[in-house]
Amino acid sequence: MVERVVATEEALQLIDSLKRTHGSIMFYQSGGCCDGSAPMCYKEDDFKTGDSDVYLGSIGGTPFYIHKMQYEYWKHTQLILDATDGRGAAFSLDSIEDRHFITNSRVFTDEEYAKLKNQIEA
Repeated sequence: MVERVVATEEALQLIDSLKRTHGSIMFYQSGGCCDGSAPMCYKEDDFKTGDSDVYLGSIGGTPFYIHKMQYEYWKHTQLILDATDGRGAAFSLDSIEDRHFITNSRVFTDEEYAKLKNQIEA
């Protein structure tokens, strides 16, 4: 199975740390407002998703969403959640930590993209 979103070990460690502090959390890939295209981390009940949001998958037991307009730009890529030193985006839970989340990506191979299309149709 091809995954649309994955996480590095560093990101998984930061996720675990935030979950210990805040309980259930979720991610929303920002579309460029305020803090740029940053992965935003929220307490799960503090952000409501709707019909215009796409569920990409779960990383570290944490759901990851993106707005459907952003998804159109990123649908050919696998998002790779990572963590790096420094404070995060102002509205994200990692904004007061010494590490924050970043999103990297890589383009799916033709074979992976074909599998993704089959997964959606199944």
